[in-house]
Amino acid sequence: MKTIFAKFSLLFILFSMLLLAGCERPPIEAVQHGYRGTAMDEIYNPRTLAAQAPNNVVPASYPVPADGPKAATAYKNVKVLGNLSTAQFTTFMVSMTSWVSPQQGCAYCHNVENFADDSKYTKVVARRMIQMNQRINSTWQTHVKQTGVTCYTCHRGNNIPQQVWFTAPEQKQGNGWLGNKNGQNTPSQSVGLSSLPYDPFTSFLLKDSMIEVNGDTALRTVNKRNIKDTEKTFGLMIHMSKSLGVNCSYCHNTRAIASWKESPPQRATAWYGIRMAQDINNNFMVPLTAVFPAHRLGPTGDVAKANCATCHQGAYKPLYGVSMLANFPYLRGTDTTTAASISGAANTAVK
Repeated sequence: MKTIFAKFSLLFILFSMLLLAGCERPPIEAVQHGYRGTAMDEIYNPRTLAAQAPNNVVPASYPVPADGPKAATAYKNVKVLGNLSTAQFTTFMVSMTSWVSPQQGCAYCHNVENFADDSKYTKVVARRMIQMNQRINSTWQTHVKQTGVTCYTCHRGNNIPQQVWFTAPEQKQGNGWLGNKNGQNTPSQSVGLSSLPYDPFTSFLLKDSMIEVNGDTALRTVNKRNIKDTEKTFGLMIHMSKSLGVNCSYCHNTRAIASWKESPPQRATAWYGIRMAQDINNNFMVPLTAVFPAHRLGPTGDVAKANCATCHQGAYKPLYGVSMLANFPYLRGTDTTTAASISGAANTAVK
């Protein structure tokens, strides 16, 4: 009898472990995010936060050096930041090296026998990435606010940011007779290990596809959305949730998830973030495709691109909202040419 009871107990324990495998092990923390009664709580796991905290520590920075002779006159072939003094320029180069290539040093981007030489693709890319930083910090304050970004926001000591994406190749089933798999049923970290399409990014962060699943009618003639669109949208939403380490209620009032009027301000910030990703992917990354060597390209020959995880890396604000721009003010940029049109488009979208 004892043997039977012991076996039954063991089976019960194993069944319970399987049943609870997808649950968070307590303790967890719940933080009220919306009005009382709306169930808009953010659920945090202290162990997860503790594990990611070291990755969100802002590195030490040098104070901004004094003005002096300009880099553009002192050095050859300075095409960006030439208005900085030689001390400011050199300080930034040292910082950039520590952010992007701490092991390889200056040689990662430069021919150290001739620093003016542009033969290394990494130097050409780095120059364009500096301009991208300036573009983000000047034009996209609707998303990055005054915190802004630097190279470290994405790279964090890595040559290539740890979180980038490539367009997924077609996945034909049954030798093509069963159609394209569309990235489904291939669990991926990019969409929280769900069975949803793991590349919602080509549609929404490269192309400007409509992010919408709710229709006002069941009639197909009026409601143009379909299940395929819905699955891609949910894939993107799960990606955003995982990238920021938050629940759906961070951007939505889940009792009326489609309503802009009942959504928190973070939803508008996320709307701008999607447009910002489209901007930097189309205007900065894609044009560099021919510059990158073949081994840096994806399976369809495209260049690595940015999504929410590239900057956020599990934190609701990259680096927990600590700004590095005080010591790198020249990354703020001055490009505001598209700010008015972007703002106008957002106002139209939320009405």
